[in-house]
Amino acid sequence: MLPPDNAAATVRAASTPSETCLKTPALASLLLLCPALALAQQEVDRATTTATPTPNANQLERVSVTRQQTDTDLRRREPVAKQLYGREELDKYGDTQLSDVLKRLPGINVSGGQLRMRGLGGAYTQILVNGEPAPPGFSLDNLNPAQVERLEVSKAPTADQTAQAIAGTLNIILKDAPRIVQKDLRIGVAYANEKPIVNGGFTYGNRTVGGLGFVLPINVFQWDNRNETDGERLRDTGATRLSSSGADRSHGRGVNVSPRLNWKLGDDETLSLQGFFITNRFFNDGNNTTEVLASNASSVLPQSVLDETHNRGTFSAQRVNLQYNNRFGEDRRVELRAGAGRGGADFKFDFLGRDKNGVQTVTRTTTGDNSNRNATLSGKYSQYAGEAHTVTTGAEIERRARDETRRTVENGVDLLPGIEGQPFDATITRTAAYAQDEWEINKQWSAYFGVRHEQIKTVSNGIGSEFNSTSKVTTPLLHLNFKPDPKARDLIRASLTRSYKAADVQQLIARPTINTDYPATGANARTNTQTAPDRIGNPDLKPELATGLDIAWENYLPAGGLISVGVFHRRITGLVRNSLVLEQNVSWASVPRWVAKPINLSKATTEGLEFEIKGRASELFPSLFEPATALSMRASLNLYRSRVADIPGPDNRLEGQQPWQFNFGADYRLKSLPVNMGFSAQIAPKFNVQQTALQSQETLPARSLDAFVAAQLSKQDGVRFSVNGLFQPKQGTRVAIINGDYNLSERKPVAWWSVNWEHKF
Repeated sequence: MLPPDNAAATVRAASTPSETCLKTPALASLLLLCPALALAQQEVDRATTTATPTPNANQLERVSVTRQQTDTDLRRREPVAKQLYGREELDKYGDTQLSDVLKRLPGINVSGGQLRMRGLGGAYTQILVNGEPAPPGFSLDNLNPAQVERLEVSKAPTADQTAQAIAGTLNIILKDAPRIVQKDLRIGVAYANEKPIVNGGFTYGNRTVGGLGFVLPINVFQWDNRNETDGERLRDTGATRLSSSGADRSHGRGVNVSPRLNWKLGDDETLSLQGFFITNRFFNDGNNTTEVLASNASSVLPQSVLDETHNRGTFSAQRVNLQYNNRFGEDRRVELRAGAGRGGADFKFDFLGRDKNGVQTVTRTTTGDNSNRNATLSGKYSQYAGEAHTVTTGAEIERRARDETRRTVENGVDLLPGIEGQPFDATITRTAAYAQDEWEINKQWSAYFGVRHEQIKTVSNGIGSEFNSTSKVTTPLLHLNFKPDPKARDLIRASLTRSYKAADVQQLIARPTINTDYPATGANARTNTQTAPDRIGNPDLKPELATGLDIAWENYLPAGGLISVGVFHRRITGLVRNSLVLEQNVSWASVPRWVAKPINLSKATTEGLEFEIKGRASELFPSLFEPATALSMRASLNLYRSRVADIPGPDNRLEGQQPWQFNFGADYRLKSLPVNMGFSAQIAPKFNVQQTALQSQETLPARSLDAFVAAQLSKQDGVRFSVNGLFQPKQGTRVAIINGDYNLSERKPVAWWSVNWEHKF
């Protein structure tokens, strides 16, 4: 059905309190007290109560009470399966990076800045900002949770959003204009490396005359992380064994702003303008020492054993969106959107190699920059059809243009003359049309039918990168909800959907990226190894298509708790994997080279079990805790399994998908002091993935503990102490080749300590 304009549900009382009591059998014995309760309610909730005078002075007034719904309430009312997280979850640990919030949510982990859902790689997970694809190069580390209104996590696609979401979708809803004046100041100090860093933010929002409302969140941020690294390599068919150790440091600073203006043109007509601006400057420095443990006379040893790397760059993104909503009467509604954005990045990467005597042997500099521009236009029309149907149709068009240059110079000579340093551009045009029907079948059943057709056309120009690729996908969708008891709150949800993943520009471009440890041309040219291949794109890639089935039982407990058990299955065709082949003749080398190239395989399947429980301890375990115990608990267990048909087992899993993931945590509020405290832990095992018939990759186990203590000093001031990433073991991977060669890379992350102060004016 058509959703209400106000996000919070409004519960209206009957004409008189007596009628309310009669309609609620459990309160029938309080009939004589209803008038007094109604008068008391008017005094206590005056800020959220509106009264309408009646001609009869003896008749009590009509009372309308608005109650703010919890995240669990909103989740239960969604027509499709969706997890919602609002301010309580966003503010709990005082995080300054959105990625830290996400890693604690059920079924989600963040690796290398990439969001993974259901254990699948970042490319399988769709990230939206206010319902539109995130800007190219967008990182979750660059968005402060204070700028976010709520997070919406969907495991199955809907027709009104692009279906490029095989694993699921994260929709980041930016902060909306408040109903009352909001002025918040946040200042924090954090430490993880050499010196403390400062983060700060200010949010100002208000409602003015003429139906205008606005909010202006501004945040400045810094980061400074250090990892100890070590590794071991066996190469040249076991002829050479190397060990390495070193450290890398990542630091930088930035600012992001997301202003919003709402204009209420009429009772059912609104216009909103949303801005989204991010800019940052990053620095990455590393050093590495390589030691030759064993070799024979025929081995070709590395040119350098002492390496230094320095990377400098900037990233920026700007977007403005205009949205118009109008409800025509009670049964029709239109939504129009238009947006434009631009952004880009540049970098300079220096590599300095020295021998064991400190003599410089290699100087390599890679420079590059890219710029992105995009424009979007969309429209959606909804209308009641009969008593139980809401039919919606819509269309979208998006156009993105990307220009990029890159150049690598080694010891004063271009590494790939005629290819590197040559600019190229790509234009991506995405069009879509969809229709959906939300059907309230009866008190127990509701359904959501939809179909979406989407086309993506990519055209690229430039030396080594000319191609024209078009993909078309039609995605039918069916979501069902069943209430075993119409008067209860429990739900059984089922979804049968199709989703897909289109190849990105970098996968399509046929430009090579060579492994610089093994020169491709010149007097020192030599064949690289399977653990150090060159890479090239494939303009003939087709989209991966996935047919998915999701079934979940959601038990909503009376005091706001939740127990959810779900299963899912995805059948993927046209799976993209990197092939690894020794090419005898390549255009960029004078010797044979091992080359990794993405190709479409036949099919793969993945399935899993998802369990989630959260709520007050006294509700979950009534025999162990008193009802007044201010302790909340939560836990989630996710089990995953997958198989790739064209790759031999036993570990022919989808790339990066762990067998299981376990999260658990608790929050406690002290009775004697205004103090909250809590913790959250995440655990995942070591696992192996057979990537090709020749190569496998083992990922080391992961575990982490976050904790916080928050004290409310006054009505206006609060302070929060937190730590992220305690007890983390070494992280990394071990790539092994069937001939016995391998490459082990490990790093030891450092915990992040912080203290944050918040003042409300």
